[in-house]
Amino acid sequence: MLEIYQVSKLFNPGTADEKIALMDINLKLNEGDFVTVIGSNGAGKSTLMNIISGVMQPDIGDVRIDGQSVASKSESERSRWVGRVFQDPMAGTAPNMTIEENLSMAYARGKPRGFGWAVTGRKRALFKEELKRLGIGLDARLRAKVGLLSGGERQALSLLMSTFTRPGILLLDEHTAALDPARAELITRLTEEIVRSMKLTTLMVTHNMEQAIRLGNRLIMMDKGRIILDIPPERKQDLTVQKLLGEFERISGHKLADDRVVLG
Repeated sequence: MLEIYQVSKLFNPGTADEKIALMDINLKLNEGDFVTVIGSNGAGKSTLMNIISGVMQPDIGDVRIDGQSVASKSESERSRWVGRVFQDPMAGTAPNMTIEENLSMAYARGKPRGFGWAVTGRKRALFKEELKRLGIGLDARLRAKVGLLSGGERQALSLLMSTFTRPGILLLDEHTAALDPARAELITRLTEEIVRSMKLTTLMVTHNMEQAIRLGNRLIMMDKGRIILDIPPERKQDLTVQKLLGEFERISGHKLADDRVVLG
């Protein structure tokens, strides 16, 4: 279970560039929830992800995992419970290292300091088995440099690495936005399969409104650092892009104006 409790974050306080990034965010995800997040540029979506993962600390408020505060935990310490995939396929991997070396680093994540990440025969067999689940042939390319993979292959590897230690919570920060439609659909399918099979509690930021409606069991919409709309499962199944745009305009008082938001 993930709880965001009264979280606020201000950038450049006391200056002419002061900006409210998050304001009094309260959000609870039960175990197994798959929540999609949409909103205009600057709405606070990535800041929320950064605070959950430990990249940033809130000015006020708390983040709780399974009822326990993780406010004092670093990003590295939180990686035991939280996996994350970024928009940039290179962000979650080391491009000059091989697939198996990247997986070995992911395998050591959250383990005690001094836990070796050298690739052993036992690990290699495990990596091959896990890569086979992706169904894109990476299990036969363990010694290939990650920098030589396609964007879709790198993102599939990042997705696997982020869930390798069974973190419980998965953060997806526009993880299909930089891919062409075919590869984006592949990563979306793999995401659904992994989330379902591992019963992960998932928070997925997307710029695609149709995707936000189609995936997951719940949808939240952000604007100017606030959650302005939280659509539960029983309402989400009847939602359309036009209905969602109408709700946003009704609550926020303005139209959703962002060239990056894809309607369908």
